[in-house]
Amino acid sequence: MTSPYARELEIAQLAVQRAAILTKRVFREKAKGTVSKDDASPVTIGDFGAQALIIAALRANFPGDAIVAEEEAAQLRSDAGLRGLIWDLVRSTRLSGAAEEALGGVRDEADLLEVLDLGRSEGGRKGRVWTIDPIDGTKGFLRGGQYALALALLEDGDVKVGVLGCPNLPVDDEAPLEADIGANQTDEEGRGVIFSAVVGQGATSRPLGTGGLTEGKSIRMKEVTEMANACFCESVESGHSNQSDSAQIAQKLGITKPSVRMDSQAKYGSIARGAGDIYLRLPTSKTYQEKIWDHAAGDLIVREAGGQVTDTKGQRLDFGVGRTLATNSGVVAAPAAVHGRVLEVVQEVLGLK
Repeated sequence: MTSPYARELEIAQLAVQRAAILTKRVFREKAKGTVSKDDASPVTIGDFGAQALIIAALRANFPGDAIVAEEEAAQLRSDAGLRGLIWDLVRSTRLSGAAEEALGGVRDEADLLEVLDLGRSEGGRKGRVWTIDPIDGTKGFLRGGQYALALALLEDGDVKVGVLGCPNLPVDDEAPLEADIGANQTDEEGRGVIFSAVVGQGATSRPLGTGGLTEGKSIRMKEVTEMANACFCESVESGHSNQSDSAQIAQKLGITKPSVRMDSQAKYGSIARGAGDIYLRLPTSKTYQEKIWDHAAGDLIVREAGGQVTDTKGQRLDFGVGRTLATNSGVVAAPAAVHGRVLEVVQEVLGLK
């Protein structure tokens, strides 16, 4: 008997794996030493190319599903040079062996535009909706640090399948998080991992490959017996999370290790496999709304690995509102057994109690 969502999981992992080949190629050929964020930056090229490949796979296999994605084609319609550059990358990026046959392709430059614009759904609580972040952690990507290709399937607003491709994380699930994990991590030997989860079926990691899927293994969050030894992750950018509040929370919890700062949903994957323990993303603005593509895959992977994920008010993340987490504020992710204690201190420091 086939497991629920088996086909969705397989296609999602292969799609992310193929798109990761493209982003790694963009980094090697175009991004080294680059900090530019202009229209032709490596991030722009990688974002459009990876998103096109992922959507093409979804279109071929699940043509009735809606898609919420970060990029749209308007910029490429008015920039023939950029469009041609991305098309060349997309058409030349393939999985090896028979794996490519399971994924649809992009036919030509006109089809590239159509594929990208399939990601303009508004999401919501009805039906099947895929959400994509082709390069989550743009600055991490540019600095050779952590970034993720994120893909998740929502059904009636609930996350059912989550996949994270993290090209620069160690394959070894036992490797502890080091302080330098946020930069200069692009030596390919021993790096590159896919995290995945299906609701009710647990979470898995496997090496990121270039053809068919490699063998995966089950992952679980690490039991935190002494809070002093816990490792917590936060964003590199102070604009993404209130780092001074995080430091105060860590002190009140008795955590003695310095925080590990890294970009992207690689943080979710890292705590899910026990390399870290706690992920805090604390609001820096009362009006900012998180995007669903920045959290959907990681949320499911952590919960299926034995964790709990809420906002700072203790509410589950609500992916059925639309393209943003409009009803949530911040993120607190931790092993289920200690999540309540972490949340209590978060609320105390933020004045929410």
